[in-house]
Amino acid sequence: MTPTNILFACTLNAVRSPMAAALMRHLAGEGIYVESAGVKAGALDPLAVEAMEEIGLKIGQHRPRCFEDLEDGSFDLVITLSPEAQHKAVELTRTAATMVEYWPTIDPTAVEGSREQRLAAYRAVRDQLAERLKQRFSGLSAPNS
Repeated sequence: MTPTNILFACTLNAVRSPMAAALMRHLAGEGIYVESAGVKAGALDPLAVEAMEEIGLKIGQHRPRCFEDLEDGSFDLVITLSPEAQHKAVELTRTAATMVEYWPTIDPTAVEGSREQRLAAYRAVRDQLAERLKQRFSGLSAPNS
């Protein structure tokens, strides 16, 4: 069954979860409501914005927020991308009929080196998330594709 409401969650809602949400919106079109949140709200990472713009998806207007900032907490599925988000999601959905899936995803902000080496880490996360979404939601196809 394909969920109709999905939340992607990571630690700061600054890289992984906004990327995953944008990729899912592209994949699902308007058929699925998609949000993202973090355990804490950080600042949107410019390298995440750049990596997504390379594939035509714009996340520059995203405003990071935390779980507590969500107006609607009723999601069919929460996909967590960091251990901190996994713990928080399990805690918050304990009494709800919400599925929680943990997709361990590296934090590209931890990669050191040149700007190009760091950007390559963001691209790798983007591509890993895109592939995982295509596998998990194989019945969906991107609009106009």
